[in-house]
Amino acid sequence: MTGFDRVKNIVLTPNFMTISRIAAVPLIVILLIYETKITTFSAAILFSAASITDYLDGYLARTRGLVTKLGKILDPMADKLLVSSTLVMLVSLGFIQAWIACVIIGRELAVTSLRCVLIENSQDVAASWLGKYKTGFQIAAIIPLTIHYNYIGINFNAIGLFFLYGALIFTVWSGLDYFIKSRKFLSL
Repeated sequence: MTGFDRVKNIVLTPNFMTISRIAAVPLIVILLIYETKITTFSAAILFSAASITDYLDGYLARTRGLVTKLGKILDPMADKLLVSSTLVMLVSLGFIQAWIACVIIGRELAVTSLRCVLIENSQDVAASWLGKYKTGFQIAAIIPLTIHYNYIGINFNAIGLFFLYGALIFTVWSGLDYFIKSRKFLSL
């Protein structure tokens, strides 16, 4: 096995992809701190690449039998870090309203806590179709909102806001769905 093959085998592991998504977060934050057309565009490209690894790591883990306990913990954490950090930066730049970020991040924290309760009760914590739509709309909103500026006559902010309100609907809907389906495990 050549050195290139060893590197390829490491890079194509789900846990490496998940860790690379976590490593992208501070880079995105730094790019957005120094907000210019170039840095926001670069942050959007990096966010896009990190979002693609979210799909790829799950696909590789399932199809190659590489599901690990570490991956089950790191993958959702990486997703939350990526989305939440970028939303916080978009609020700090005035690109989105704070209440929207609070609703999305609050739902993520609440559902993550609920998933811990479900795991303790040996229940399935796989994402529903609503959760998948939520994630898709969040990604579809964050990329153009991060670009924010008008390029080649395209109003990326308007596109991002359209998807952000869709993400908000799916965020609330999927969160309620999670709690309604799990109510029997929530003893008060």
